[in-house]
Amino acid sequence: MELRGAFTALSTPFKDGEVDESTYRDFIEWQIEQGIDGLVPCGTTGEAATMSHEEQGRVIKICVEQTKGRVPVIAGAGSNSTKEAIELTKMAKDAGADATLQITPYYNKPTPGGLVAHFKAIAQAAPLPMVIYNVPGRTGLNCLPSTLKMIKDAVPEAIAVKEATGNLCQGAEVVELCGRDFMLLSGDDFTALPLLAVGGVGVISVISNIMPKAMSSMCHAFFAKDHEKALELSLKMAPVNRAMFMETNPIPVKSSLAMMGIFKDAQFRLPIVPLQDENKPKLEAVLKTAGLL
Repeated sequence: MELRGAFTALSTPFKDGEVDESTYRDFIEWQIEQGIDGLVPCGTTGEAATMSHEEQGRVIKICVEQTKGRVPVIAGAGSNSTKEAIELTKMAKDAGADATLQITPYYNKPTPGGLVAHFKAIAQAAPLPMVIYNVPGRTGLNCLPSTLKMIKDAVPEAIAVKEATGNLCQGAEVVELCGRDFMLLSGDDFTALPLLAVGGVGVISVISNIMPKAMSSMCHAFFAKDHEKALELSLKMAPVNRAMFMETNPIPVKSSLAMMGIFKDAQFRLPIVPLQDENKPKLEAVLKTAGLL
């Protein structure tokens, strides 16, 4: 399975505390119309951490149904409990997802051997291509390139990594140790273009929720060796990227979707709360300057 280009870590719209299926389907359709290369339901940006397993399975199924095979669907199915990750992966597989996104177990802080055993158990119970998600800022654990090599060698289903350390040296070392057949995806919009330059193949993106065409076009310009255009698009997105992290993700991006009229409003589940009042005019100003409002 080849993953290449921009994959949106989809925000999940809520209505009266429940998943807003109609808005979600329209959002997926808009993403595909805008030229996105793939979709990632139930990741951090999609607020999977506050969804029940039943809701998570339903959101993945909606995404697969609406996508109709036009782009790959990489379903968030990870957990710090191997047993739960297996259950979620089985649900993603039953829903028809093309691959799963598997976070390194948070809080537990397993050893390299524990990480290998975790991903191996998931793959054996529910064989499906998996993207390892390395985000030490949220998990308290950095999955080093040497550990990724161990995982790749032991788990054939592990085909890629979503690298969200912001460390370009680490990203480059992943390609060096794991080879070009193990796909490097940026998990941080700020490092999307630099990681392409050291052997990456794309990005799982927050900003592509609101700028899917720009992020996809940047990746494709790079692949076409039009580095000037790729840099131009990267610089265009830079101020919006910063705004997407003025507060904890997914608060700014979901607020932006509401401001743009793509979502009816910006509803969150505790412990995530709405954007602070003092940040609303700042976010609006950035979106207006970028031509999004």
